[in-house]
Amino acid sequence: MLSAMPDPKKPQFRPETLAIVSGYNPEDASRSAKPPVYMTATFTYPSAQVAKDVHRAYFDGDGPEAGGSGHIYSRLGHPGLDILEERLAAIDGADAALAYCSGMAAHTAVALAYLKPGEGVVHGRPFYSGVDGLFNEIMPQFGSHSAYWTDGCDEANMWAACEAAMARGPVALLAAESPGNPTAALVDLDLLVKIAGRVEAAQGRRPIVMVDNTLLGPFHQRPFEHGVDLCVTSLTKYCAGHSDLLAGAITGRKDLIDPLKLQRLVWGSHLDPYTAWLVLRSLETVHLRTERAMENALDVATWLRAHPKVAGVTYLGFTPEGTPARAVFERQCKGAGSTFSFHLHGGEAEAFRMLDSLKLLKMAVNLGGSNTLICHSASTTHYAVAREMRLASGITDGTIRLSVGLEHVDDIIADLAQALEAV
Repeated sequence: MLSAMPDPKKPQFRPETLAIVSGYNPEDASRSAKPPVYMTATFTYPSAQVAKDVHRAYFDGDGPEAGGSGHIYSRLGHPGLDILEERLAAIDGADAALAYCSGMAAHTAVALAYLKPGEGVVHGRPFYSGVDGLFNEIMPQFGSHSAYWTDGCDEANMWAACEAAMARGPVALLAAESPGNPTAALVDLDLLVKIAGRVEAAQGRRPIVMVDNTLLGPFHQRPFEHGVDLCVTSLTKYCAGHSDLLAGAITGRKDLIDPLKLQRLVWGSHLDPYTAWLVLRSLETVHLRTERAMENALDVATWLRAHPKVAGVTYLGFTPEGTPARAVFERQCKGAGSTFSFHLHGGEAEAFRMLDSLKLLKMAVNLGGSNTLICHSASTTHYAVAREMRLASGITDGTIRLSVGLEHVDDIIADLAQALEAV
């Protein structure tokens, strides 16, 4: 099991409770009921020796200040970051966590730390286009290589990608986004861990298994319960939930998190004090917001599926019975999420006419916020992905991604209905 052993002296709370209480003791902040914002760039010391001891504790992990709460400079860490990271690790059931200035900063940190020249990453498609570009355009400039699978529930398809990568060099990283963005394609996390074992048997070294859990989040999918090593979450999305900040996180085993922490102080990609406080505020209501959004999404997806101008809907709850993907959904997911795609009969022209006719729904590329957001995937979020790759991933010129929010569901459907009249 990847998470730390439970402390028998502490009550064992559920994730929804940990999102409110973990990581903060009011006694540490003048009995403030909620964590304060620690708006400072640097921290003072009572003596020169304490200053040395705090640096020794940070860089060497020992000495009289080891395990204490001493801070140096906010790029290295600050109290708000400590609280947030302890809370994120507790919610996910991980040993440790790191918070970053964006989800892409978190993904980039993993790639730079664990992909060396000559090594490969095998990943799924579709994947968020920024990560797809990281693996296939940016990291190859540093000497790495990549391969990808298109069916995360098919062992043969996934293994073929691994064999293609191993033919070019050792595979260091297996990376999945499940559900995938924007088609909600699933990856079988148990199978992914099994594949890692097969790679280890073939090359004598086990690759790190990393999962992006953004679209379902910790309350509706628990990657560490399936044996993954690292979990990346774009906190910008559901965890923040108001489309008003950028943040990302990595949770996982301590031995994998510690090197990332030392690198973060060099890259300068930490989360600042105010944004860390905003995320802490938002984490307390994630489970409530996502439950309401998922209720709305089911109604919207059901309505869209019956519309004559809609060719298909990739909503997780509609995964066909008796398929491998359905078995994964029932075993792995505790909800169907509220971000999915629907496909219009036609292409870009029809999609644009519909989008330009919307009155309530907003066109934007974020997801997981309180307001419903909609976009044309091929010309926005996946614009930089080659067309043939988009099509192979199920993203057509008629694909529209919808992140259902918290408005009254009847108003969401009414706006979609009048906009579809333009198609």
